[in-house]
Amino acid sequence: MNHKGPRSRIFPPLFLLVPLLTLQSVSAAEQAYPKTPAGEQEIKTLPAATLIMAGSDEAYFSENSQLFGPLFRYIQENGIPMTTPVEAEMDPGRMFFYIGEDEAKEELAGTEEVTVRELPARTVASRGVRGGYSASNFEEARARLEQWLAKQEGWQADGEARAAFWDGPFTPWFLKRFEVHIPVRPQTD
Repeated sequence: MNHKGPRSRIFPPLFLLVPLLTLQSVSAAEQAYPKTPAGEQEIKTLPAATLIMAGSDEAYFSENSQLFGPLFRYIQENGIPMTTPVEAEMDPGRMFFYIGEDEAKEELAGTEEVTVRELPARTVASRGVRGGYSASNFEEARARLEQWLAKQEGWQADGEARAAFWDGPFTPWFLKRFEVHIPVRPQTD
């Protein structure tokens, strides 16, 4: 007789719990704006926002672990909840955390490592992507977005591509979501 104890019937395997807990913790974070679905492109307006920024002279993917620490310490020390997405400029590397609406009303002071920035509403071409956060994945998505944007009547690029990362570091690569944004403006003839 093959009898399994009550423990095996009640508790799912650990490898099933970790992704669920990761997704639950990320979904609890306030979102600065809606996600672009994976595999799709759109023109969308990002709202005006307060962000904190850490920067480096190096390219983003060579320094991203060095950029996260100062921002994470800043929100912990100031009691600011995590907001998604985390945005990044590629070269030179800059990482940005959005500050939630309630905290943005407070007077936030920068530090030696962290700058507070106010950004106006801005319009971007956006491509949603599923996959790991890497330079090659970013470049592939950027190229596809540039091709798509070139076919959109009425819009033209107005700045450098930037990334928006939606998931935390413990999310498995195949579940991670990110976007590539290219600032746009109405096309002038």
